[in-house]
Amino acid sequence: MTTTSSIEQLQGWLQGAADIAMRAGDLILELYEEQAYEMYEKDDESPVTSADFAANRLIVDGLAALTPDIPVLSEEGSHLAFEERRKWPRYWMIDPIDGTQEFIARSGDFGVIIALVEYNQPVLGVIYWPAGDVLYTAQRGQGAFRRDVHGIQRIQVRRLADPLNDVLHLAISRRQPRERVLQRMTSDRELQLVPAGSCSLKACMIAEGRADCFLRVGPTGEWDTAAAEVIVGEAGGRIVSESFTPLTYNQEANLGNPNFIILGDPEVPWQHVFTHHRNAD
Repeated sequence: MTTTSSIEQLQGWLQGAADIAMRAGDLILELYEEQAYEMYEKDDESPVTSADFAANRLIVDGLAALTPDIPVLSEEGSHLAFEERRKWPRYWMIDPIDGTQEFIARSGDFGVIIALVEYNQPVLGVIYWPAGDVLYTAQRGQGAFRRDVHGIQRIQVRRLADPLNDVLHLAISRRQPRERVLQRMTSDRELQLVPAGSCSLKACMIAEGRADCFLRVGPTGEWDTAAAEVIVGEAGGRIVSESFTPLTYNQEANLGNPNFIILGDPEVPWQHVFTHHRNAD
C-alpha cells in the first residue's frame, strides 16, 4: 500500500525541484536573451517555442533523477490515457514556461512551474521567475516563501484594514480584454488594476500581498494552478473555480481547468465581489 510522503521527504523533494526550476530558468533566460529559439503553433493555435521544449527536457530529466519512481505530467509532454494515470498516487505536474506569449513578447513576465500532486491534492509548489531571479516555494502545512538576492522570507496575502470596503488590487492580464473580467465582478467595489504577465506570477503577487485577487477567464490546464494552489494556500489565500468550488487534479480525462479565481484576504466577502456564479445554472 502506498502511503503519504513524510514531511522530511517532501522537504527534500521541494529543494530538489527548486534547484531544477532554477536550472531550467537559466536555460530559458539564455535562449530568451539571445533570441535563440523557434516559434510554433499548437493544435489549439496557442504558441509554443523550442525554448519550452528545451526546458521541458531539462526538468523531466532532472525530476527523473530526483525521484525515479514518480511520473511527470507536463503541458509540453505526451499524456497517458486517463485509465493509466488515474492510478498514480503521486506525480509531478510541470509547465516549463508559463507565459509563452510573454516570453515571445519579451516582457520578462514568464515563469517555470513545478508541482507535486499527491492523492489528487497539490502538496509542493515551485514557481521561478527567471527574469527577476525570484523563487517562490511552498510545502503544504509548512508555509510559503520567496527567495531573491536579499534572502528568504515567508510571504502572506495582504490583510485589508476594512475587508468590506477597502480598494481591492486586481491583478489583470496585459494580453486579454479587461472587460471579460470586469463584467463578471460587482460594480460596487472600487478596484485598482495591477497589470501582470503569466498566471503563475499573478498568483505569486497575491501570495506576497502585491495584489488581492485575480480572475482567469479562458482555457488553462491543471499545470497552471497546481503549484500556485500550494503557494497561495500556504500564504493564507485560496484558488477556486468561478463557481467557488475546489479545483481538481487528475480526476478527469480532460486536464483543463474551469475559469478560476485566486483570492487573498479570507475576510473579504469574495462571493459578493465575483458575481458571475449568481447567474450560473
